[in-house]
Amino acid sequence: MDWYPLYNSLRIAAISTVAVFFLGILAAYYIARLPRLVKGVLDVVLTLPLVLPPTVVGWLLLVLLGPKRPLGLWVLETFGVRLVMTWWSAIFATVVVAFPLMYRTARGAFESFDQNLADAGRTLGRSNTWVFWRVQMPCCRQGILAGTVLAFARALGEYGATSMVAGYTPGRTATISTTVYQLWRTNDDAGAFRWVLVNVAISAVFLLTVNLLETRQRQAGKGGAR
Repeated sequence: MDWYPLYNSLRIAAISTVAVFFLGILAAYYIARLPRLVKGVLDVVLTLPLVLPPTVVGWLLLVLLGPKRPLGLWVLETFGVRLVMTWWSAIFATVVVAFPLMYRTARGAFESFDQNLADAGRTLGRSNTWVFWRVQMPCCRQGILAGTVLAFARALGEYGATSMVAGYTPGRTATISTTVYQLWRTNDDAGAFRWVLVNVAISAVFLLTVNLLETRQRQAGKGGAR
């Protein structure tokens, strides 16, 4: 059994999660403090990939990054690098589809944060950066960890957009999702079933992790209320 699809899927999901972690927290932190109208508009824009069909997201990425499009052509001519049909092309797709999960979860955590704690830190002469990393992030860690796990699981299971921008090449761009589809197309039900079991097992572990984090968060909230 060739384990490259698993390695490639985990690699893509890990890199995407790191990018989404910082981008999602940054966006959530600043947008949570904006006026309601502006926040509503930005929410629609940033969470749109969550409700769009993955094939639509993939098509939009191809329009943006394709070798015959302005951006893709410029990168190809300047750096000699293709932005599509490589293993790392899938990172663009997974970042786009996983970002809304991280952003919405982190924003919810920031909005529930007691600003009096931040104000207390500032009155003691602490900088906003110190307050953010030493006060706000620890208080919001359960929600942020849950968002990170959900983003990783979403990136790991992405198929539609990934198949359009990265394609399927065994040993080069294959992921678990695209491998299952290709095995099914060739009537290799046994091979497809093995990869389905692998994907189900990994997804179950991450969903269990999310449930445990949510349980701990609720228990912490009850403890704080007392």
